Amino acid sequence: MPADEVRADEVRADEVRADWSPADGVPAAVLAAMAEAGLDALVLRSSTDLRYVAGHDASGFLVLAPGRPPGFATEAARAAALIPRTASRVAVDPEMRVRELFALGLTADLVLASAVLAPLRAVKRPEELAAIARAAAAADLVLATAPHLRWFGGTERAMAARLAGESGASGLVSVVVAAGENTARPRHLPGERVINPGDAVTIRVTARHEGYHAHAGRAFVVAEPPEDFDAVYAVLLAARDAAADAVRPGTTAADVHAAAEAVLDESGYGAYVSPGLGHGVGLEPVEGLRLAADDRTVLAPGMTMIVEPGIHVPDLYGARVGDVVECTETGARAMTRAPGALLVLDP
Repeated sequence: MPADEVRADEVRADEVRADWSPADGVPAAVLAAMAEAGLDALVLRSSTDLRYVAGHDASGFLVLAPGRPPGFATEAARAAALIPRTASRVAVDPEMRVRELFALGLTADLVLASAVLAPLRAVKRPEELAAIARAAAAADLVLATAPHLRWFGGTERAMAARLAGESGASGLVSVVVAAGENTARPRHLPGERVINPGDAVTIRVTARHEGYHAHAGRAFVVAEPPEDFDAVYAVLLAARDAAADAVRPGTTAADVHAAAEAVLDESGYGAYVSPGLGHGVGLEPVEGLRLAADDRTVLAPGMTMIVEPGIHVPDLYGARVGDVVECTETGARAMTRAPGALLVLDP
């Protein structure tokens, strides 16, 4: 029998669960957004969007339709039975595979579910904020471990592994270490470069807790800073603080970008500023808003983002100072709390 001829009463109870329990309050919010967008149904597969609606990881297909309880099926062909036959406009998961779309047998106009879900996901629920805060705490643990390690003679790769392991956050974090001239490369990955006295060292941590992410970034120097590095680092701290001060309800992502950019431009290092001063974080390491001149996203309480200005001077050195902040009713609240001052580590 073709997928579009599967009747709802022919679907076994273990394949469709009308009592499947999604995250509290989320389906109602999604249905309201669907109504505003003129959608008759929304179909999600296993993805971060489904994780958001469910409140937990789930394997299968969720169907939301006005006037019906959430339906969950183990197969796309079975999920097809939950879509109203009269649906003319359906939102589908951006990660939906071609064979799954064919199995759904849809003849309706299709739009991406992210158009409906992205604005909802941008404002975090209390339990989401708590998970991001736990991820932020894991990132802080890594940075707090750095001053207690011996850096001279270690390689970038070895020190990244030691930071993850000795912080107690192994398995929860991904750590990137760059040293010396490698710090001038924004996308450098740890290698076998040996760390020596006089090197600048950058550390960037991505942490995860219950599916939610946080980032933090700092720079250190071994024995003594390279020439002018302390000045560069001071500029980055000032830019980060200016951006964080601009985070408040009603301002835009572009406003936050402009606040940091003004500090960077006035410093004389404007030619070496890395593109992108930050972005949203949540179920994905990079999601939602961008701290960029063309992003007019209006900030609201519950939005979370990393503020991460960077300066990279080719062939010499570079650094990023990054912290996750939450937009609250009264302004920014820091979620990562590692000290910002430039540390000079013993060789």
